[in-house]
Amino acid sequence: MRSRRILINKVNNLLIKKFGIPPRNKKLPDPLDMLIATILSQNTNDNNSYKAYQNLKSRYKSWNELVNVKRVTIESVIRVAGLARQKSEAIKNLLDSLKRSGNISIDFVKQLDDHTAIERLTSYKGIGVKTASCVLLFALDRNVCPVDTHVHRTTNRIGIVSEKNPDKTFFALNNNFPDKIAHSFHTNLIRLGREICTPTKPGCGICPLLQVCKYSNKNFDQKKEGSKRDFMLLDNVTH
Repeated sequence: MRSRRILINKVNNLLIKKFGIPPRNKKLPDPLDMLIATILSQNTNDNNSYKAYQNLKSRYKSWNELVNVKRVTIESVIRVAGLARQKSEAIKNLLDSLKRSGNISIDFVKQLDDHTAIERLTSYKGIGVKTASCVLLFALDRNVCPVDTHVHRTTNRIGIVSEKNPDKTFFALNNNFPDKIAHSFHTNLIRLGREICTPTKPGCGICPLLQVCKYSNKNFDQKKEGSKRDFMLLDNVTH
């Protein structure tokens, strides 16, 4: 456990040296804004999910107004994000559930510990551990590291964890996670996964983590970095 913490801190420092400290919202966004933005971000790039989020925010004055909108209409508005039917169902189900509870808000999570907050949020259909944990990190400033496909791939290649799916990686990674580094660690690992540690033919020869990475199938064919891909939807969610 101690060796994992040491490795995580070392990786975080190397990533900061490479990419810098990632910028983030100066003001924490509303948790429900963040939850809906994260639903839209599933299995698509941040530019398209940001467009879908802006489409919703510009068309409807509040989530209270969206409650009365038909699911098929929501699907049309967010189509640019991809998987529009699945995402519109998750958003509609969430808002309907909150309406039945009497308050179109998830501010209640502010009073919960991390474990309980994730349990409550994942009780809504269509909301998984990654989506819930993004709310904790990006809207509540909790020291929780969400695990998407990039974080799952990179942490397992590096040797920080050895897990078969993102949810298992999340719980293993966040067990005794080092203090105050979740945002930089998470965000810079996403950049690493997008630009260097790609699913196929990773650029091991230009990777800042080469000396600490335990990945056995290293690839040294890539001589220069890919295009910079540093736009992060969840650091650009505004009320």
